[in-house]
Amino acid sequence: MKRHDLAIVGAGPVGMALALALKDAGLDILLLDARPRGAARKDLRVLALSHGTRLTLERLGVWSHLPATPIKTIHISHQGGFGRSLLQAEEYGQPALGYVVAAGDLAAALDDALAAAGIPIRDHAAVTGLAAGAEDVILSLADGHAVTARLAACAEGAIQGADDKALVERDYGQHAVICVATPAEPHHNRAWERFTPQGPLAVLPCGQDCAIVHTADPAEADALLAMDDAAYLARLQEHFGQRLTFAAVGPRARFPLVLRYRPDPVGQRTLWLGNAAQTLHPVAGQGYNLALRDVWACAQTLLRAGGDPGAAATLATYARERRLDRAGTIRFTDG
Repeated sequence: MKRHDLAIVGAGPVGMALALALKDAGLDILLLDARPRGAARKDLRVLALSHGTRLTLERLGVWSHLPATPIKTIHISHQGGFGRSLLQAEEYGQPALGYVVAAGDLAAALDDALAAAGIPIRDHAAVTGLAAGAEDVILSLADGHAVTARLAACAEGAIQGADDKALVERDYGQHAVICVATPAEPHHNRAWERFTPQGPLAVLPCGQDCAIVHTADPAEADALLAMDDAAYLARLQEHFGQRLTFAAVGPRARFPLVLRYRPDPVGQRTLWLGNAAQTLHPVAGQGYNLALRDVWACAQTLLRAGGDPGAAATLATYARERRLDRAGTIRFTDG
């Protein structure tokens, strides 16, 4: 059986970014994805990207291919409370406080870059288990085959058979109902974070439209999905207030909100990244930004170390260097 240097489980925006960050490292890299090739291009979610994430995507050579909407102002308020906080990019000497990108567009740009770099993706390859040894790790596939690598980087949310005893989990009892709404007047690149008794409501500029992340308990989420567009539009407007008027709303989807993380993101010849390492509440939009910081730090650690990418000392160095940022971001979003 051929042994790869690095097997990346999951060809989403996290796994593909790691492969691109290491494309010139001289490593034999293979991406494994349970879905058909290009499935991530159909991701309906919208991502809020930080300035640091933009810089990393520029280094990966994909930023110029992204239709990103800059956030120039952030308006933060509490329903029923007085006052508000207003953050403006010009006050910080930055072109934007962040950027809004469709997850499918990001996946498409990364996928195109991987194809140009000649990094293979094996699709319909669901990983069902990991067996790490002294020299390599064997990744069992659902079709009965297996892949061997010196290092396995797990960049998708769950792998059946993985040792999950160390996982910390918290169910927030909330769901995020997401959609795209068309405002009646220009949004002027302003984002709104509206805190309510039911949970935060985020309105993000996305092209000429607005991406909506509407937090609700599961029963309320059921009701919001069951409404016709006119009824939901009225509910959204009532919930948000009159700072911006919405003229139309698109299809809705929902995602349960949980905190799930591994206190130690490395194991024997294995490391976890993205949602496989930590799944966060979307408040403040930190999930992908933290994941990409992990990816870049991981790539730099492997490049500096050279030699065996799965060496215990190399993985320990990565975990130690990421401990403070991971813990701080997890606690901030959870709190």
